[in-house]
Amino acid sequence: MKYIKTDWEIPYYNFALEDYLLNEAPEDDYVFFYIHKPSIIIGKFQNTIEEINKDFVDEQNILVARRLSGGGAVYHDYGNLNYSFVHKTGKTDINNFKKFTQPVIDGLQELGIQAELSGRNDILVDGKKVSGNAQSYKNGRILHHGTLLYNADMSQLTNALKVKDLKIESKGIKSVRSRVGNLIDYMNQPMDIHDFKDFLLTHFKSKQDITELTLGPEVQSYIEDKAQLFKTWDWVWGKSPTYTLEKIEKFECGLINVKMNVTKGIIQNVKIYGDFFTSEELDALENAFSGIVLKEDALMAALADFHMEDYFHSLEKKDFIAFLLRQ
Repeated sequence: MKYIKTDWEIPYYNFALEDYLLNEAPEDDYVFFYIHKPSIIIGKFQNTIEEINKDFVDEQNILVARRLSGGGAVYHDYGNLNYSFVHKTGKTDINNFKKFTQPVIDGLQELGIQAELSGRNDILVDGKKVSGNAQSYKNGRILHHGTLLYNADMSQLTNALKVKDLKIESKGIKSVRSRVGNLIDYMNQPMDIHDFKDFLLTHFKSKQDITELTLGPEVQSYIEDKAQLFKTWDWVWGKSPTYTLEKIEKFECGLINVKMNVTKGIIQNVKIYGDFFTSEELDALENAFSGIVLKEDALMAALADFHMEDYFHSLEKKDFIAFLLRQ
């Protein structure tokens, strides 16, 4: 495995590095860490304006960035350590969160912190979320990255994010703050966040062969160009279409929000949002609905060649169609 030392505190650059490792880097396994200035990080398939408290974000000069992976919105600041793994692998590792979180959990336990993987993609300590994880698959490589709330400002986190009622109801909770925790509160001997990062890297090295990789000028140029793309309005915010019909529901795979324009029972266009993870881009699936009558048999025929597992883990086609037709 190759370790890449970075010091970018602007998320667009770290996401550009992830893009390089997924698409251009020599075939290998990679890991790197990063700490961002106050930022909201949106999942690839989320509708940005619906996930953040924009007035508060603007007032506090909080950056907004969209990552390459699915999943939900998270808050980063100088008290939040983030890690990224990029591994060569097959599709069987998609949604295999245990494989990638276990080294982190083992490291936390070495510090005396009783951490565990819970639910779809969270690491919990004492019932509180200290880490959220997300994935993206492309070119026979998987990007798995996660947050580690070390000493984050919880008031900023709570004020910057909106949490949909469906998420709160599904978790049986009252607020974001009630279900998150900082790792520093569970440490016998608290350390600086940079020392914490060094500890985790040392722990990883004790379990496998890791050598440091220095990025050359061509890679740096690639990252600079991609970072400019990742900060554009189109990538971060995108166009939220007008719609005549909206469906939203929480499934095992995550929250799915479908917006449709329907005229005289015929679907004109569809846009799918949510915090799910996919192994395929959504464009082909969204386009398959154009011109289709909003009826069960027509929808089933339109989706005949699609494998729902590639888009929504553990969601069957008939259940997805029933969701679209539900009154």
